[in-house]
Amino acid sequence: MAAVTLVDVTHVRCSQYDICVKKRISKFCALTANGSQEPVFIIADPESSVGTDRFPRSSILEMFIGFSNSPQVLCKSSLSASLYSFKQAIDKEDISNVKIMTSSHGRGVFQVYQELLFTSAYNFEYTIMFDNLSCDSCSLSDCTANSTEAADAKHELATFLQHLPAVKGDITVLRSSLISDCFGHGFTTRTGGISYISTLSSLNLFCNPRRKDSRAVVAENIRRLGLRAGFHPHQFNLIKCNHASDVWVMGKPAPDSYDGMVTNQVGVVIAAPGADCMPLLFTDPVKKVTGVAHAGWRGTLMGIAMATVKAMVSEFGSRPADIVCVIGPSVGPCCFTLEQDSAREFQAIHPDCVRNMDSSRPYVDIRLATRILLERGGIKPEHIEDIRIPNQSDSTLCTSCLPELFFSHCLTITYPLNSYVNTESEEDLSPRVILEGRFGASAGLQCRTVLAEVQYGLHVNADAAAFSYLQMQAC
Repeated sequence: MAAVTLVDVTHVRCSQYDICVKKRISKFCALTANGSQEPVFIIADPESSVGTDRFPRSSILEMFIGFSNSPQVLCKSSLSASLYSFKQAIDKEDISNVKIMTSSHGRGVFQVYQELLFTSAYNFEYTIMFDNLSCDSCSLSDCTANSTEAADAKHELATFLQHLPAVKGDITVLRSSLISDCFGHGFTTRTGGISYISTLSSLNLFCNPRRKDSRAVVAENIRRLGLRAGFHPHQFNLIKCNHASDVWVMGKPAPDSYDGMVTNQVGVVIAAPGADCMPLLFTDPVKKVTGVAHAGWRGTLMGIAMATVKAMVSEFGSRPADIVCVIGPSVGPCCFTLEQDSAREFQAIHPDCVRNMDSSRPYVDIRLATRILLERGGIKPEHIEDIRIPNQSDSTLCTSCLPELFFSHCLTITYPLNSYVNTESEEDLSPRVILEGRFGASAGLQCRTVLAEVQYGLHVNADAAAFSYLQMQAC
């Protein structure tokens, strides 16, 4: 498998900087004879921090003259910036195996960044080859970064990511016409984040350890969404979906997995995945209760929508007639097919939920099925809305048909979108909505009494995700 070598010569506090850097590079060169067959990156301290007269980048390159494979030297403004550039470079070449040549202490530092900036989709192999060199810094034997170094790395990386430009546009939010002004709300799309990998670009709000969007990048995407939506990331609570019908009532012990979440708490954000699965947003303006649900086709058949309604009724005294439900962007009946046995279960809900029943894979309308089940459960037809494209009231949002706007598992085999609810005080948040771009959709509601916001992303086994979210305020 393709691999890349990263040689660590960072050494900014060394009084013998140029000597130590030469020793490290010379040792690496001696081990690789006339050059590595794999791409080589040298990560060095910024010249601004060590002085241009202390072994500049050009001097490093001179040591590799005659090698068959000239290295790339990374000496950005910070270690975070250099490692981010390194990650971009290997992602462009689809390389996941990384060999790092460093010291024992350097390994500890790099492992902190590995945890923050990379995922288990990468394989790291550390070779300790720079211990026992001349200066005290080089000979540090502690193989772990101390707590201060770890905290500094986390802060440095977060600050660096905050200053990156958004990829392909600004955060956008779609809004439901059904939700009252008492609730701020919106559905995010794919634009406005910093995720640059094509299948994850750009507002990916879900970190799948098998993919290459790291926790730090996703956290920055959520932070940017929070700035637009009016919530703080620490208030964020994401559904642990399992394509079933369990519902968690916030304040009670949480089950291991659940596809619905309800609350009457102020100051929290609840979110649920959903794309191509449906992100569902529920609000009760009378009892001031909010709920979100992730509804795939399995969860739809298992009754997750009405399970969420029933939790609002049983736990908080809501009346079905008072509850409003908005169905966010999901795969439409134009694109979604199932095996005949599963399609028949939707046909049993209503014949209009299935087209071409005689084919091997009939087309299924999970959105219509959800609407019918909600109406049978006591939700008024006029209280149910399919979110639509602005100025196109006759066009619902199919995630598979609109790849530039939404994530789609059916189309790209990526990860679900998410939905969340945030409850805060009226003083902290004013009603607003967000429509986000590329890799997911989210919907949000903000209420003078309740702020509800909903977002989505892709299917649960997809690569990227967005959120449907709600936030409740005290009013």
